[in-house]
Amino acid sequence: MSFSIRLSEEERSLAESYAKLHSISLGEAFKRALFQQIEDEYDITVAAEAYDEYVKNGCKSRPVSKLWEELDL
Repeated sequence: MSFSIRLSEEERSLAESYAKLHSISLGEAFKRALFQQIEDEYDITVAAEAYDEYVKNGCKSRPVSKLWEELDL
């Protein structure tokens, strides 16, 4: 599958500079950026769901310093 997007000259220059910096094609740069964004949004959704479940089960968070104090007993 292929697709095209419209970029301003400034956007194209920035994208080409990024691709060149990482020694990849412009197409590969966009592909990586797309899938990184998808992965990031998925991770945020999963984390939010896990936290909601954590709170729903009556769990509460606390500062890690309190944990360290307990471990030093």
